[in-house]
Amino acid sequence: MGKVLILLAGYPGTGKTYLSGLINEKLGPFDVISPDELKEHYFDVFGYRNAEEKQTVETKAWEKYYEQMEERMSAGTSLISDYPFSSKQLPYLKKLTETYGYKVLTIRLTADLDILFERQKERDLDESRHLSHIVTSYQKGDQLKDRHTADHLLTYEEFVRRCTTRGYETFKLGRLFEVDVTDFSRVNYFNLIEAIRLWAEYMMNVK
Repeated sequence: MGKVLILLAGYPGTGKTYLSGLINEKLGPFDVISPDELKEHYFDVFGYRNAEEKQTVETKAWEKYYEQMEERMSAGTSLISDYPFSSKQLPYLKKLTETYGYKVLTIRLTADLDILFERQKERDLDESRHLSHIVTSYQKGDQLKDRHTADHLLTYEEFVRRCTTRGYETFKLGRLFEVDVTDFSRVNYFNLIEAIRLWAEYMMNVK
């Protein structure tokens, strides 16, 4: 597809990672750059003992994220990135896409917050979920027999606060497609993939 960046944005628990894989399967290949995967890798490398140290490690991960993004853009690689993007990331991404002449599509996924909170709880308690997301102190190899005892599980109030104050629902760069995924079974992914394909074909012909 050439110099295309697809940003999968919106609330947590909306299936961004699933959609990333689907787009790559149907329209790829894309290079996928995930801030969450970078954070998890850096937490394994450095660990943290408190919130301040965790923030320091997250900053390192974001620096690496933008470094990887620029490396791939300088090579003209088609890209997908998924995250609950906010105004924090917008200036950096905008500058990179303008510098390297990328066409950008934001797919913003939305849903009922009560349903999303239930999905978030289920995901946090799943053994496959990286432990660093739900604890205030972490070192690689740490285990928690009962995840219900984790000391940094999101409360409903905190989840809603994040979703309503961080601008997840307003983030946009380039063209915007917005999709309600409150009920995954009602999402027409076939039509969405086709719309993405048509957008990409059109943008590649725009001077």
